[in-house]
Amino acid sequence: MNFGYEGKTVVITGSSKGIGRETAEQMVKLGARVMLVARGSETLEKAKADISQYGEVDCIQADVTEEGAAEKVIDHTIDKFGRLDVLINNAGGSFAEPFESLEVSDWQQDIDLKLMSAVKMSKTALPYMKQNGGAILNLTAVLAKTPSASSLPTTTSRAAGMAMTKAMSKDLGRYNIRVNTVCIGLVRSDQIEKIWQAESPELTFEEYGALDKFNIPLGRIGDTEEAANVITFLCSDLASYVSGAAVNIDGGSGHAL
Repeated sequence: MNFGYEGKTVVITGSSKGIGRETAEQMVKLGARVMLVARGSETLEKAKADISQYGEVDCIQADVTEEGAAEKVIDHTIDKFGRLDVLINNAGGSFAEPFESLEVSDWQQDIDLKLMSAVKMSKTALPYMKQNGGAILNLTAVLAKTPSASSLPTTTSRAAGMAMTKAMSKDLGRYNIRVNTVCIGLVRSDQIEKIWQAESPELTFEEYGALDKFNIPLGRIGDTEEAANVITFLCSDLASYVSGAAVNIDGGSGHAL
């Protein structure tokens, strides 16, 4: 099965660990040249060293919320690889609190990280992606479709990211650029592992993920590889007629299509 990654260049933000790192590894194994982007230089360099055994990979340390960071990343990518075909906007984290406990600055910080970084990266990448077509994928969250109590500001930022994805897909289709989003549910991460150890260290991770409180029909927390599998497919030539889609990766826990 040909995913069509050979000779193509991929930029992934937030790719020193978790879903971003796993996606990078999968794409390099399929022949892509991948630019890793993250804030932490130590984990970034380790990811590059680990993945380089499978193919061509480089990295650049950048905080994508900072002015000029998008230009820094894209310029470095073009200098290194000469083209850009796929952009995966994965920078972000989970910040969920009750409305009245949030300061205005909390909202701005979350929007800058999860929404505006994707705007800046996509805008900067566009002139290069228009040359050959390609794919942009924005990571959002399944809770953006059906926000729960005390899920702010992250559900608002992610919902905006979903709306942006749909509108971008309609604007950029003329350039053969597909734009999709994956809506992440509970997928294994450093943060979830810390919560597991704090709440139920007597349970295995598998037992913890099967608890009724998570209400996951598949009965477990997802693995990063499972999320990366979907992302790798959506950005590949195999999904050449998929654009403007919002795909849940949540084990069936979401309450919206």
